[in-house]
Amino acid sequence: MKPKASVVAQKLLNLYRQAHVIVGGWSAVNRVFVDEATDDVLHELKDLPTGKMLAEHIANLRSGATPMDSIAHELLPYGGLMAESLATASIDESELQQLIAAVDAFSPDSDGLKNFMDTAIIKKFGDDWITMAQNALMASPDALRKFDDIVRISTAYRLWDEANAILAAPATDRVRAHLQVDMPEYETYLPMFGDEGKELLHRLHGLTSSMPSHDAA
Repeated sequence: MKPKASVVAQKLLNLYRQAHVIVGGWSAVNRVFVDEATDDVLHELKDLPTGKMLAEHIANLRSGATPMDSIAHELLPYGGLMAESLATASIDESELQQLIAAVDAFSPDSDGLKNFMDTAIIKKFGDDWITMAQNALMASPDALRKFDDIVRISTAYRLWDEANAILAAPATDRVRAHLQVDMPEYETYLPMFGDEGKELLHRLHGLTSSMPSHDAA
C-alpha cells in the first residue's frame, strides 16, 4: 500500500528535525529528501510547521544550489541551535548484526511485533527505538527499508489499540476534538486490518460526525 503524501511529508519533516542525531548527517537525509519528495509530498510539506523551510531546502538540493552533503545556514532546523553532540545510544558491530537479524526475522503480525520489541537491542534503545534503529541502519539500505515496514506495522497496531480505547470510553468533546486532529493517521493505518479496520474507522468517523455544534446561542 503506497503511503499517503501527508504521511511521507511528516516522515521527511521528522528526518529534517533529527538530522543532527542521524548517522551520516545531511549526506544521509538529503538523499532521502530528493528521492521521496514528490509534488504531492511537497504540497503537504508547505502546510506543516517548518515544512516550507524543508521544501525550500529540497528545491536547493535539486537545483544544485546546495551540495548533497550540506544545507543553507538559514534553513537549518531550530535555527541551527541543536547540539551536534546530542547523546545517542552507542552500538557496536555485533549489536548492529543483532539488529539486522531481528529485522530480517520479523513477521508482520502482533506476535512478530512483540518478539521484535522484546529483543535486547530494541530494549536498549528504549523509547527512542525508532530513531536509534534508523540511525544504526543508515548504512544498510535493505535492512532500513524492512525496518520502515516494521515502524509502519507498529504504528498500525498502536492506532488499533488507541481506536478501540477511544470507542470504549465516554465520547467527550475533548476526545472528539483530539480524534479529529489524529483522523488522517487512522485513515492511513486502520485499513491495513482489512474489513475489521475499515469498520473501526467507520465508527471513529461516527464519533466526529456527531460532534455537537456550539454555534447556537
